[in-house]
Amino acid sequence: MARPHYRPHTRFTLLVWSPLLTAHAAAGVLLLALSLAAAALCAIWVGVPLLAALTRLLRGHAHTHRRILAHLLTNGAVPAPAYRPLPDTRLSTQVSTLLTDPATRRDYIWLAANSTAGLALAALPAVLLTHGVLALAHTYTWRYNPGIYALQPVTTQAEAWPSLITGALLLTLAYLLAPAAIHTYARLNRRLLAPTEHDRLTARVAHLATSRAHTIDAQASEVRRIERDLHDGAQARLVALGMSLSLAEEMLTHDPRTAQTLLTEARETTRQALTELRDLVRGIHPPVLVERGLDGAVRALALTHHIPVTVDIDLPGRPPGPVESAAYFAVAELLTNTAKHAAATRAWVRINHGHDRLVITVGDDGRGGLDPRAGTGLTGIRRRLAAFDGTMNTTSPTGGPTIATMELPCSLDHDTPKPARTADPDLPHPHQ
Repeated sequence: MARPHYRPHTRFTLLVWSPLLTAHAAAGVLLLALSLAAAALCAIWVGVPLLAALTRLLRGHAHTHRRILAHLLTNGAVPAPAYRPLPDTRLSTQVSTLLTDPATRRDYIWLAANSTAGLALAALPAVLLTHGVLALAHTYTWRYNPGIYALQPVTTQAEAWPSLITGALLLTLAYLLAPAAIHTYARLNRRLLAPTEHDRLTARVAHLATSRAHTIDAQASEVRRIERDLHDGAQARLVALGMSLSLAEEMLTHDPRTAQTLLTEARETTRQALTELRDLVRGIHPPVLVERGLDGAVRALALTHHIPVTVDIDLPGRPPGPVESAAYFAVAELLTNTAKHAAATRAWVRINHGHDRLVITVGDDGRGGLDPRAGTGLTGIRRRLAAFDGTMNTTSPTGGPTIATMELPCSLDHDTPKPARTADPDLPHPHQ
C-alpha cells in the first residue's frame, strides 16, 4: 500500500477538521449500534431486512468517508473496493452475499475501529480546544456560577486566575497535537478503507479474465465476419469467374462472339473480386496505418469523411502496432456514429501522448443525448480498448456537443521516424 501523503493544512485548519471528523465518527457509532442490534434480531428473522438496509447504508457511509479523506491526503481519494453485486433473489440470499463479501467485512471492521479509536483521535483536538476555551472563560463566569474548579473551591477572583494557566496549556496542547491526531486518524482510516494488495490482485485478475474473454469473442466475431465476406463476396465472384471461363472455352471454336462477351464479363468479375479483397484487407488492417502510422491514417480517414473533421495530432513517436490499430478503429467507429446519428456539421479529433498514456478525444457539434449503455458500437469500442487496459468516457448533454475521451496506456517508439503529415484543409497553417 502506498504511503499516505498529507495536504499542507495549517494547524488551525486541522483544528476545524477535528469536530467535523468527530461528528462523522459519532454517526458511525449510531450505525454500529443499530447493526449490532439488527444482527442480534436476525435470530428471529426480524433483523434480516434491517441488517440488509444497514449494510447498504454502511457502504454509503464508508464511501463518504473516502471522499473526506481525499481532502486530507495529497495522493488522491482512497479507492473503493470491489463489492460483490447483490443477486436479484430472496432477502436471505442478499444478506448472505453481503455478510460473506470480504469488502463488506472490512467496512464493518473499519466501522468498529472508527467508532472507538478513530473517534478518540478525531475528538482529541476538539476536546482540548473546548476545555481550554471553557477554562479561559471560567475566569469571568465563576461569579455567576461559583463552584469547584480543578478540585479547588472558587469563591474569589484570585482563586479563579489559575484557570488561565490551565486554559493556556489546554489550547497549546490542542494546537500542538492537532496534526499528529488528524494524520494518525487519516492513516488508520486509509489502511482500513483502501483495498488490500490481495483485493487489488483479485480485481486485476478478474479484469484481465473479462477483457481476455471479450477479446476472444471479438476475434471470433471478426473471423466470422471475414469468412462471411469471403464466402458472399470474393469467393462467389471467383466461382462465377470459373464458370464464365469454362463457358468461354466451350464456345471459343463455334461462337467466338459469345466467348468474347464471356471473357469481358470474366475480366469485370476479376476486377470486382480484387476490389472486394482490397476492402476486406483494409478493414482488417489498413495499409495506410502500416505505412504512415496513426497520424497519417486518422488524417486520411478525416479527409474521406462526410462532414468536415478537424484533426490535431501531436505524437513524437509511434505507439505499438496493436495499440495503434485499436486507437484507429475506435476513432473510425466514433466518426461513423457521428455521421449516422449525430446530425453534426463538424467533428474533431485530438490525439496526444503524456505520462505513458495515449489520449484520444473525438467530438462533434451534433444533437447530443448519447446513451453510453445503448447500442453495441460503444460497447465494442470499450471492449477493444479494455484489452489494452484502456478506458473511454463520454459526455453528451442534450443539444450537444458529444465528446468521447479515450486513454490507452502505452509507450511510444521514438526511434521510428514520424510519418509525414498530409495537408489538412480544416487546420490553419502554423504561420497564419
